[in-house]
Amino acid sequence: MLSFDGAGELLDALAERFPQALFDGLNGGVNLLEEAAPDPEFPPGEMYVLGEYCDDLLGRYINLYYGSFAALASREDWDGGTWEEELRLTLSHELTHHMEARGGLHALDDRDAEELEAWRRERREEE
Repeated sequence: MLSFDGAGELLDALAERFPQALFDGLNGGVNLLEEAAPDPEFPPGEMYVLGEYCDDLLGRYINLYYGSFAALASREDWDGGTWEEELRLTLSHELTHHMEARGGLHALDDRDAEELEAWRRERREEE
């Protein structure tokens, strides 16, 4: 299991690989938070929020939830490469939200909502 500090170091290294222009206007930066963020619309342990792009009174920032990554890593027996890939994909996803928000677009928001609704439908059909 990658520690919180190890995940933070890996996230910092990954962020350095992205073009710095993607971080323009992200005045609150990228934050790795220790807690998990289970999705309240699903049974406990079934669905986790890995990251979120925030644009509120505190500014524009990205939160990634170490506890959510750790819960999935434990359940799916991740190795170091999987940790790196999941952190990179999630950071990329949230940076895309940031860039779309700056441009007044919402295609990724729409796609996320469609995927979440598909998962909800699938879950209801399984019940």
